[in-house]
Amino acid sequence: MLGLAKYIVSFSLIIFFINSSVASDRKFNLGQIATKEEITGWDIDVRPDGLGAPIGSGTALIGEEIYTEQCAACHGDFGEGADRWPALVGGEGSLASHDPEKTTGSYWPYASTIYDYIYRAMPYGVAQSLSYDETYEIVAYLLYMNDIIEEDFVLSNTNIGQIEMPNRDGFLLPDPRPDIINTQGNPCMKNCQVSTKIIGRARDIDVTPEDDNS
Repeated sequence: MLGLAKYIVSFSLIIFFINSSVASDRKFNLGQIATKEEITGWDIDVRPDGLGAPIGSGTALIGEEIYTEQCAACHGDFGEGADRWPALVGGEGSLASHDPEKTTGSYWPYASTIYDYIYRAMPYGVAQSLSYDETYEIVAYLLYMNDIIEEDFVLSNTNIGQIEMPNRDGFLLPDPRPDIINTQGNPCMKNCQVSTKIIGRARDIDVTPEDDNS
């Protein structure tokens, strides 16, 4: 038994040093360098301009069938929403109202963001089970139902960043920070002369907790 214990200890030390050599060029000698395949598995985000969109394509004609099978149970046969699941169609001009509808046509600013979300998180409960082409086909069908593209339009990685969405300018809010203000191509970086106007005080509008000792 003693000899077997020594053998196990020696074998464990060999494995330890082999693994340590892999991480020898990393700070603290922890972990191991990710392979290209491992990085690719995590790097699935798609930028608003379409950069990062995987190679693939699809049309609304094919997407209708896939949508019916994968999405309609929650979002309705025509994107109207089932029970308390969100609607995906309609809502144009409702965002500034008391009861806004955040659908494909009324809210999402980029078609590429829709692709990113669907591929990453849908269908509910079986996320990332869709192929690249299936995702393009579903996105194409959603865009078609919202009158953004024609049913025979071929949506692909080469044009998804060029789709003009109805609410594409809805997220362009001004940023008042002095280091962001840039009127001549040269943003202010120090000693910025920016006027500040106090429009209210916490105590005056009664949101500051009372202090009995004050």
